[in-house]
Amino acid sequence: MDSSVGVVVPRQMHFTEPLALRSGHSIADYDLTVETYGTLNASRTNAVLVCHALNASHHVAGHYADAPSNVGWWDNMVGPGKPLDTNRFFVIGVNNLGSCFGSTGPMSPDPATGRPYGARFPVVTVEDWVNAQARVADSFGIERFAAVMGGSLGGMQALAWSILYPDRVGHCIVVASTPKLSAQNIAFNEVARSAILSDPDFHGGDYYAYNVKPRRGLRVARMIGHITYLSDDDMAAKFGRALRRAEGADDDYNFNFDIEFEVESYLRYQGDKFADFFDANTYLLITRALDYFDPAKRFNGDLTAALAHTRANYLVVSFSTDWRFAPARSREIVKALLDHKRSVTYGEIDAPHGHDAFLLDDPRYHNLVRAYYERIAAEVGV
Repeated sequence: MDSSVGVVVPRQMHFTEPLALRSGHSIADYDLTVETYGTLNASRTNAVLVCHALNASHHVAGHYADAPSNVGWWDNMVGPGKPLDTNRFFVIGVNNLGSCFGSTGPMSPDPATGRPYGARFPVVTVEDWVNAQARVADSFGIERFAAVMGGSLGGMQALAWSILYPDRVGHCIVVASTPKLSAQNIAFNEVARSAILSDPDFHGGDYYAYNVKPRRGLRVARMIGHITYLSDDDMAAKFGRALRRAEGADDDYNFNFDIEFEVESYLRYQGDKFADFFDANTYLLITRALDYFDPAKRFNGDLTAALAHTRANYLVVSFSTDWRFAPARSREIVKALLDHKRSVTYGEIDAPHGHDAFLLDDPRYHNLVRAYYERIAAEVGV
């Protein structure tokens, strides 16, 4: 029977050795916040790394003793008896460098000044995150992951792992992801960033010193993002054109631009909630990392060439109504891998929920992932 991993406790790991970044800068004396679930076996062969998406973190599963409602973002996927079964596997979640959930990022003090880095925090890339995660693996004595898994931006990290560390990844699980952003996706990110940058409370990224945060910009950024995570059919089913106007009201038009439609209420709620807990500089950093990811770039756009030295087995999953990272993008990854005769399992799930489907409880999706982990469990003997 499926159950939760229960109460979990995050830990901070400190790294003194400088980490060279793709930008040419480096960062030293940084912290990464980590959570683990399950037990690492004696041979250290049952470890699985779960990589997080834009607004998620190391908190993959379970809940905190002092915050029982703060449940991990992939709790329906990770836990005893769940598709990624913590009775068999040792699962690691790492909060990426530059994030705002405990790892060193823009909110952290810059050793050179003693003040928060703010906009001076160095640019980070998906590849930088993977290199930092490799140091976490080293700290646990894990030479090779049974699997590296992620959805959306996390899927980009999983794919990058298989490229950068081909001998350290047994299986690569890429869910609702893409080998690079389309121009349209970059455009959505730019509009969201512009909302933040134009907020008077942004102060060039040094809003910490003013004891404010660019809430209005963050709110709009989240609203833009959230629209792209849902499909048209899903939004129609959830909200349609339902009005919040009191029943019997006889005014057809509202000229004060207050909330009129249910979908407006939903988006403003999501925007307000996001602005409460997320950091604006982190949002700018992470969306840029999304934009920059393109492993085929140094191979003249040839994804097949970029994947030439991979050795992992792959599970690639897409969702029919995900227009942000459409199935065609996942099929590009599959084709490039098949060009090298890699072992690839591909699942295209007919689901109405858009990009957010990778976080939901679709039984076909979960059964596919469960069956794939059964195969991995048999290989590593757990």
